[in-house]
Amino acid sequence: MRMIFPFLAAAALALASCEQGPKRVTKLENPNAQGSYAVGLAMGKNFKQQGLEVDKDALFSGVLDALEDKTPLLDEEGHRKALMELQERLSKSALERFEKESQKNQGDQDKFLAENSKKTGVTTTASGIQYEILTAGKGKTPKPSDKVKVHYTGTLVDGTKFDSSVDRGTPAEFQLDGVIPGWTETLQLMPVGSKWRVVIPSKLAYGPRGAGGRIPPNSALIFEIELLEIL
Repeated sequence: MRMIFPFLAAAALALASCEQGPKRVTKLENPNAQGSYAVGLAMGKNFKQQGLEVDKDALFSGVLDALEDKTPLLDEEGHRKALMELQERLSKSALERFEKESQKNQGDQDKFLAENSKKTGVTTTASGIQYEILTAGKGKTPKPSDKVKVHYTGTLVDGTKFDSSVDRGTPAEFQLDGVIPGWTETLQLMPVGSKWRVVIPSKLAYGPRGAGGRIPPNSALIFEIELLEIL
């Protein structure tokens, strides 16, 4: 509910000067109108993202009753119960969406790995990592305790880029045993100077939980990795 309350409070401010109830506007003629519209837009997007079906008349009636100090249609207990039930519906809806996305991603991952494994030049390790050598390096290979410097670009199987040291213009530096298992295993196989295209199954990356909003659950990750140096 913490995600909802700030938007409701802001919406109350947007409606504060509305004497005859809210109505749709087609022009934003001053900063107050622009700010109020921005608040409403953010509130609507928030509800949409959470899968909340909103009764618009009831929503704005509640805001206006509070602003105008009218007797609420819900007493304190009814108010508390309605909010708890709303939170339960939101939690259930979020879980259902997450599970549906997880199943889809698992299927997409399995299909991609099966097809990629058949490509010429692709090697599959015992753990399931797939790699293709783009540039063969001639230097040493790092140990798990080594700190390395690499350039990389990471994408999902649908081509969505989620991270890139190349785009930032600064190589990444880290200890090999301090990253996801797929990276730890792969880089131990790479001589310095190598550039590989690597596909890491989700079980060796971020698994069924994913990573924030960037990497969905059960997502295989594709990296172009260039091992620049063992520090």
